[in-house]
Amino acid sequence: MSALSQRLEQLQARLATACARASRPRDQVKLVAVSKLHPASAIEEAYALGLRDFGENYAQELRDKAKQLAALAGLRWHAIGPVQPKNAKYVAAAAAVFHALESLDVATELNRRRTGPPLEVLIEVNLAGEASKAGLAPEAVKPLADQLGGLKNVKLVGLTSMPPLVDNAELNRPHFRALKKLAGEMGLLELSMGTTADFEVAIEEGATLVRVGTALFGERPTSAP
Repeated sequence: MSALSQRLEQLQARLATACARASRPRDQVKLVAVSKLHPASAIEEAYALGLRDFGENYAQELRDKAKQLAALAGLRWHAIGPVQPKNAKYVAAAAAVFHALESLDVATELNRRRTGPPLEVLIEVNLAGEASKAGLAPEAVKPLADQLGGLKNVKLVGLTSMPPLVDNAELNRPHFRALKKLAGEMGLLELSMGTTADFEVAIEEGATLVRVGTALFGERPTSAP
């Protein structure tokens, strides 16, 4: 058994336990394998083990890996990092889901560049008000959502949050609850929240998408392959 297959087995057990603890069916939570800076070969191995959803932070890296791995049927790319309007074309071309929408300019460019099925998008919310983090203040989320109604090639499906990096995952529980409450008020079903550090708490608070990299692929390389 390879190191990756061992880590995946352990991760799947943790996911199942968290879902059971929250009295949620396991299929309510989708694992997005964060492959940022990892080589295409690692994605190919994870794909062979049954994973289909992979997350990339950088638009150009997403573009390149999508080309390299175009032959992998059913692979779904998630663009999970903020994107500038000039790079929106790469997300529009390759991604099935964009987790980090925070401006109408980007949404408009995604809409202009998208062909085929609408791109599913989630608005990123900066719940803790961290200056170093992307995302909108909670009060700015609904106004942006209202502006997306006329865009035919993007579909708002949910909200994303990246709470503070903490040693105790319980400290992020209030942020996850706040995101779920806001999504409920807006009638949105998808909640992208939870990473290696806190995904179990996120599941307990309603996450439908968890973005896990280190617990699956190991420590991230310092530069792209």
